Amino acid sequence: MEIAGSVAVVTGANRGFGRKLAEELLARGASVYAGARDPGSIDLPGVTPIALDITDPASVAAAAEAAPDATLLINNAGSWTGAGLLDGPFEDLRLEIDTHFFGTLSMIRAFAPVLAANGGGAVLNVLSVLSWISFPASGAYSAAKAAEWSLTNTLRQELAERGIRVSGLHVGYMDTDMAAGVEAPKSDPAAVAKLAIDGLAAGDYEILADDVSRTVRAGLAGGVPALYPALA
Repeated sequence: MEIAGSVAVVTGANRGFGRKLAEELLARGASVYAGARDPGSIDLPGVTPIALDITDPASVAAAAEAAPDATLLINNAGSWTGAGLLDGPFEDLRLEIDTHFFGTLSMIRAFAPVLAANGGGAVLNVLSVLSWISFPASGAYSAAKAAEWSLTNTLRQELAERGIRVSGLHVGYMDTDMAAGVEAPKSDPAAVAKLAIDGLAAGDYEILADDVSRTVRAGLAGGVPALYPALA
């Protein structure tokens, strides 16, 4: 995909990784609609702020009307409740699924006709290495991200005939507010944003941002013993 001259919609663009994605797109000559629940929280010069709550169908529909020239959709907005599957509150589990699965699906449903009408384009879903591997402390998030990965695989087939390429970004922990309490190596979100946009420009279906994502992906073929050696 040619990034220069493209028109991107980035969800969750007011801070963290979403802001870095918007910065990178602007630097490469794209126009950017920056979505956030509170558009007043978007302070990045050069973007067009739009009010967007991806869990609210009316808000999603309004965003699609506000960005009729879009050719690129980046589904970045996310949530992290830290809920486990056995003891986490069901409202937290529902929030994770509503955000990462239904929210992403809602955005793609709303914007697929827009992208198609503009000659096709691309969708990037910001996934996670936790869509491939799960731990008790991230049970709700991992389940939601696994569902989003499945969604990505399905819709890239359905949307190909409309000239829309659907890509997934897999990444471990990044140095953002969401991972502030995590004691583990973290990637620079600006570097990951550059890599993500490089992958979009190259037309990659899967973009693996770090060694941990590459290692886990390679381990998928090994099944439970490879991914969860304590259970072997």
